[in-house]
Amino acid sequence: METKVLTAHVPLQLAEKVDELASRLDRSRGWIVKQALSAWIEQEEERRRLTLEALADIDSARVIDHQDMRAWAESLDTDNPLPAPR
Repeated sequence: METKVLTAHVPLQLAEKVDELASRLDRSRGWIVKQALSAWIEQEEERRRLTLEALADIDSARVIDHQDMRAWAESLDTDNPLPAPR
């Protein structure tokens, strides 16, 4: 697998936490950074996917009325909660 070196300036406190984690897990600093970066990228890609899905729902008028949602949420604290709006 080809690799590329990336350089980033990070606050000293964050660098120390990476070092502590690397030591505790008996892994290299690079391994910790690769894991963190991979997880963050995956999270951001999922966030984008969900945002695009939500925007498509709005464009297709697949939405729930705000008042219906609010009434349902407020009913959750009562003895007779409303069914979830659809």
